Amino acid sequence: MNPISNMWNHPRTSAAGLLISIATIAAVLTQQGVSLGKMGTGTVVSLASALATALLGLLARDPGAAAPEATPKGNCSGECTNCNGSPTPTANSGATARLGAWMLIALLLPVPWLEGCTGVSVAQDIVDWTPSLQSAVTTVDSTAALLAPADAPAFTAATAGFDAASNLLVTEAKAYLANPTAGVLAQLQTQVVTLQQQVNAALLTAAHIVDPASQTHALAAIQAVGTIVSAILALVQSVSTKVQVAQMAARSTIKLAAVERYLNGAQSAQLIAAHYNEPVAAAQQQIAQSEQAVLQAGF
Repeated sequence: MNPISNMWNHPRTSAAGLLISIATIAAVLTQQGVSLGKMGTGTVVSLASALATALLGLLARDPGAAAPEATPKGNCSGECTNCNGSPTPTANSGATARLGAWMLIALLLPVPWLEGCTGVSVAQDIVDWTPSLQSAVTTVDSTAALLAPADAPAFTAATAGFDAASNLLVTEAKAYLANPTAGVLAQLQTQVVTLQQQVNAALLTAAHIVDPASQTHALAAIQAVGTIVSAILALVQSVSTKVQVAQMAARSTIKLAAVERYLNGAQSAQLIAAHYNEPVAAAQQQIAQSEQAVLQAGF
């Protein structure tokens, strides 16, 4: 079949195919962090995807508008298959149905504004977590006074870097919100992994505290920081390419599998639910999905 004549004879199908290709490629580029430059408050890629999706909607039409004419009752000549007066399906109706199906698939592609995983929205979500992070770190600083005298020095030493690392993470998060570029994202990736590793190391230290009351206080305080850092890590991961995520995981020497036995799922779910103002059950599902993604990525 001559592709030129095919495009000429079937302009709607050809146009739909082109728009579907544009929307698909734009979705892939967005997931890989490719923007092709800014356009207003968005990016060139997001604009192209939005226009392609909108034009697909304009190409769609009510199937009833193109319904085939009924074949007169009793006339069984030609391609007629029904002799009761009902409309006879045509090749055009099948083509229209297939075209409509492909349009629907294109409209359901994971474009950024449907998933909410654009760099700006993720950056804002991360910044929204920073007050809770700073509050949790402050709680860690005051927890040493609640521990047995023999346990306080080890706890203090294990969490000594939380203040500086969390302050840097807050700074990088705000910088990424103001300027969501690849370079700033790389700095944010480095800082969130740095704090995550400090939290994991502190959890291992707290797990060796012998006094039960001291251990409970220490683990609860550290986990509050860890839950927030894990949420931020998942957000950063959502706007990072596979290569970038692999590089982050390579810097993560203390894996989640080594510390997850010391984590209190109910405590984490309560914190997430309170932050997003959602049911605890929804928060538990989010945590499970996030942990699965983190483990699969190699953290």
